[in-house]
Amino acid sequence: MLQTGQIMPYQDRTRYGTMRHAVTTSLATLLLGSVSFESVDIARAQSADATRTNVQTNGHHHGMNATPAKAVTQKPVAGASSGKAATAANTADDDMGGMYMGGASASDAEKVDVTAARLAPIRRAGAQLLSIPGGTNIIDSAMVLKQRNATSADLLSYQPGVYAQAPAGSDDLRLSIRGSGLQVGANATRAGVIVLFDDLPATTPIGSFNELMEPLGIQYTEVLRGGNGLDSGSLQLGGLINFHSFTGYDAKTYQARVEAGSFGYVKEQLSSGKVIGKSDYYISVTNSYRAGYQDQTKATSFGINFNYGYRFSDSVDTRFFFRYRQTYEGNPYYLTRAQVRENPKQAQYPYSTWGTYTIEPGTKYFGNRTTVRIDDASRVVIGATYIDAPMDHQLGNTASIYNIFYLSGVINYNRNDTILGHKSETTAGVYATGDLPGSNFMNLVRRQAAYPTVPVGTLLTKQKLGGSSTVVHVSNNTEIFRNFWLTAGGGLSYDPRSGSVVYPVQNHFSTAPLNFAPRGGFRYQLTPVIRIYGNVSRSVQSAQDWQFLSGTHYTSGLAQGQTEGWQKLEPQTATTFEVGSDGTYKGQHWSVSYYHSAVHNELLSAVTAVSQLYNSAVFTNASRTTHQGVEAGIDGTLFKWNGNAFTYMQSYTWSDFHYNHDPVFGHNRLPGVPEHYYQGELHADFKNGFYTTFDVEAASSTVASYDNGARTAPYHIYSYTLGYLWPQKSRRVYLQFHNLANKHYAMGVVPVYTSTKGDAAAELVGDGFGIFAGVDVSFN
Repeated sequence: MLQTGQIMPYQDRTRYGTMRHAVTTSLATLLLGSVSFESVDIARAQSADATRTNVQTNGHHHGMNATPAKAVTQKPVAGASSGKAATAANTADDDMGGMYMGGASASDAEKVDVTAARLAPIRRAGAQLLSIPGGTNIIDSAMVLKQRNATSADLLSYQPGVYAQAPAGSDDLRLSIRGSGLQVGANATRAGVIVLFDDLPATTPIGSFNELMEPLGIQYTEVLRGGNGLDSGSLQLGGLINFHSFTGYDAKTYQARVEAGSFGYVKEQLSSGKVIGKSDYYISVTNSYRAGYQDQTKATSFGINFNYGYRFSDSVDTRFFFRYRQTYEGNPYYLTRAQVRENPKQAQYPYSTWGTYTIEPGTKYFGNRTTVRIDDASRVVIGATYIDAPMDHQLGNTASIYNIFYLSGVINYNRNDTILGHKSETTAGVYATGDLPGSNFMNLVRRQAAYPTVPVGTLLTKQKLGGSSTVVHVSNNTEIFRNFWLTAGGGLSYDPRSGSVVYPVQNHFSTAPLNFAPRGGFRYQLTPVIRIYGNVSRSVQSAQDWQFLSGTHYTSGLAQGQTEGWQKLEPQTATTFEVGSDGTYKGQHWSVSYYHSAVHNELLSAVTAVSQLYNSAVFTNASRTTHQGVEAGIDGTLFKWNGNAFTYMQSYTWSDFHYNHDPVFGHNRLPGVPEHYYQGELHADFKNGFYTTFDVEAASSTVASYDNGARTAPYHIYSYTLGYLWPQKSRRVYLQFHNLANKHYAMGVVPVYTSTKGDAAAELVGDGFGIFAGVDVSFN
């Protein structure tokens, strides 16, 4: 056991400060030294000569994902159709200002397939998403980079169906799609949505790690809502998010970005990307600090995002990935509605006097993805990841220490055929992830006042984890008649979970559920740019492995109050019906989906006064519940004149999640997300380089307790940004004013069972008025 004052190895900040300095210095040397490399235009032209990318004959786009400024028009270019050479040939505008407008259509994709031109990655992804008969989003990071880009909540804003918030401005993301995963409370791992990095697994049996979701260094992001993530191995109710990093083919050779502003906020990035013969690399190093708007919300981070690719031939290429991130996040805990109204800067008492915080001292992610193009009609992608994610929760009376390791892998096979004169696309694959031996977590004495007879650091409990998830999936899209496609498929999910208490007593549990999740759907391309779709799908979600430790408690000894027993938790299943449409008409793009999910054994949690003291929550399966909603977005150009343009984008999500005849809660709404959530932006681009945006975010009240007695106040906040992008130059400055009216509001809740006099300590505070500025410079 640890003695009083003893420092754990990963709490040695001097060590990591030294590492941070070394990496930053190395990157600066790389940036300055790379001038001796061969010409980037020549290198990329040579690489493009050796590249022949086949694009599926379909396209898709949701216009809410980028301001419709100037589209980058892709044209076949002999010898070079990617990187800087392609940018010079294909667009008169600098790629710092041009953003993906989408507008992918079936005819456009067929033209690309015939010419074999290499599309920009985001346009290729947009074309591929058209084959999915359901709601999807694709997000161009160029949009987000025009403003502050502090957390992945900024990246995921303005997306229909996506509720993403970053309370206290930290990486502890509150993320929910179609009501999945938000009720798990505030913790360092997300549930209910599968997360991928560059098509590789980042979600494990313990969930997805918030700290790895650094938005800088991401080129574009795909969101496949609900059952629409099947082809990538997701059977979750919420679907899938796939973050795609820059590569040497798409990044500037030299890039630097600095953001700073209110609440002591500073964020820095240095990055570099380059093609060297058949190889390419991209590296991004970020560092941030925030003193905090609310008391006890200091947050710091340092991270590396690196990838290296090598093309063996036209048919085989491989790419290696490495991510590293360390974070510190103060924890203010939760306020009542009255406290938010009166003084949102306070932290919850008595935790405000305890210095509560969480450290992710150094999460490491290693991955490899290898693509083999078997022939013109088929290819296979094989990938694997390893994650080492230690966590140190210094919360409540005890400290919770996690030492966890995961190995994951994917295999995906894609094939295009013509069967009896009908086009047919088949996808089959495996998504597998599991705990490695040695994964464990323990609770130690943190507050001497709570344990006066033993030293701080004394071991109270220790548990081992052993879980895995394997999804085998297959689907087929066949064109039954011209422009009308049917989709059929399904996934087989095997999710064994096990755990052992090894101290102070010994006990064990295990479960091994096997479930099948079928899926069927249709899509009809009314015109090359307008389509309708519908689908029905089954979803399956097993509890995170650590959530099973939610049974009986110790009644004596030092571990009194800690959880001793394992809870029996059934997998959450749901049947979801979805219909929708998206398209473009006279320059205006829309997307709208309606879904209805009948959920069985929904995995819910609540924080109690006792569980909060011991860094835990209470988990259980709910009686039958219903999730239904509308996900709608529209964007377009209001008018143009003399090279100037006024554009807009709007996102609206209606969420109706409730019990069905529950013996205690009847038809009560489920706590977690606002019923109505809206984000809108008016954007003006001027030919002299100036741009402005006016943003609105509005939400109805959010239920905070299962008895529906506690609710947050509804809110609407306004923000304004003024920026300048040098014409034909990769230089940008901006000034952003957030929450202009200094509105006091709660951006999220952590559910509790019951309220007291119509209120409960369950609310997470949003930032007040703040001013932020940024500078972004890049060149080749």
